[in-house]
Amino acid sequence: MAEQKVQEQIILEFSKTVEMFDISPSEAKLFSLLYIEGKPMTLDEMADWLGKSKTSVSNGIRSLLDLNLVERVWIKGVRKDLYQADVNLYHKFMSNFIHKWLEAMKRQKKTLLEINDRLTSMKGKQELPNRLQDMIDFHQHLEKTFKEIKSS
Repeated sequence: MAEQKVQEQIILEFSKTVEMFDISPSEAKLFSLLYIEGKPMTLDEMADWLGKSKTSVSNGIRSLLDLNLVERVWIKGVRKDLYQADVNLYHKFMSNFIHKWLEAMKRQKKTLLEINDRLTSMKGKQELPNRLQDMIDFHQHLEKTFKEIKSS
C-alpha cells in the first residue's frame, strides 16, 4: 500500500512537468502512469488506476496517440487494446514542443509580414513600421534558435 502511495506521488509530480508541454492535466497523468508502469496497459486498467471513466481515458489516449507520446501495442493472446508510453521522453517532448513553436512562429511571422507590406504601401510611415520590423526580426531569431535546437 505504501508503494502505491509513492507511485501516486511520483505520477502527480511528473505530470506537472508534462503539463508544461501544453498537455492537459488528465492527459499528463495518463502519460505519467503509462511511463511509470513501464508496461502496456488496457483502458480498463488505466481507468481503474486513475479513478476515471473508460471514456475519459480513451479520449486522453487518443490525444496522446496523436502526439506520438504513446503507442498501441499488440500482445499475442490479449484481446483488448494495450497502450504504452514512448520511453524516449526528451526527444518526443522536445520534438512536439519545438514543432508547435515553429508552426506558431511561422503563422505569426507571415501575418506580421503581411501587415508590414500593407504599411509599406501606405504614405507617411511612422515609428510603427520600425517596431513591426523589430517584431519580425524577433520571430526570425526565435525560429532560428528552435531550428538549431531541433537539429541537435
